[in-house]
Amino acid sequence: MANPTPAPLVYVLLALLLVSSTIANSDVPFIVAHKKASLTRLKSGAERVSVSIDIYNQGSSTAYDVSLNDASWPGDVFDVISGETSKSWERLDAGGHLSHSFELEAKTKGMFHGSPAVVTFRVPTKPALQEALSTPILPLDVLAEKLPENKFEWVKRLLAKYGSLISVNSIVILFIYLVASPSKSSAKGSKKKR
Repeated sequence: MANPTPAPLVYVLLALLLVSSTIANSDVPFIVAHKKASLTRLKSGAERVSVSIDIYNQGSSTAYDVSLNDASWPGDVFDVISGETSKSWERLDAGGHLSHSFELEAKTKGMFHGSPAVVTFRVPTKPALQEALSTPILPLDVLAEKLPENKFEWVKRLLAKYGSLISVNSIVILFIYLVASPSKSSAKGSKKKR
């Protein structure tokens, strides 16, 4: 007697297939935001934080009323030197890219853990604003004491970067030298024969 395929399982699989194909073919924007921050020490002893946020639309339709807000920089720790922590654009086309940057100056010393920036946008087919979060930044050690660089630190960095290349080239050159140079025993032997 043959086991019939359970009918509910087939219906569930077909429903999942239909839903996944509908989502894959839907005409919506897909926003991806990448946030980067870097520290720069000034000669005066102050430290600046340069922040840049790149926003990409990986979806198949345009996002409208795109707004970026990066409120993760508290006013008692940082002063805004140039730019603004928020920005708005009218639209972001499918496959498009927007970029925004600003610079801050640190007021206090310590580790800072920033939160992701918030990107809101409007989709014509949905009444509510959509929201996307940027990637978080790595912790920043603001105004940290920098240890003086060792005299031979540059040698260590060069060896770490090019050490394997130098050793391989040395072995190849040594091999070529041994093959190409005449051996001393064959040179003595040829003189004795004469």
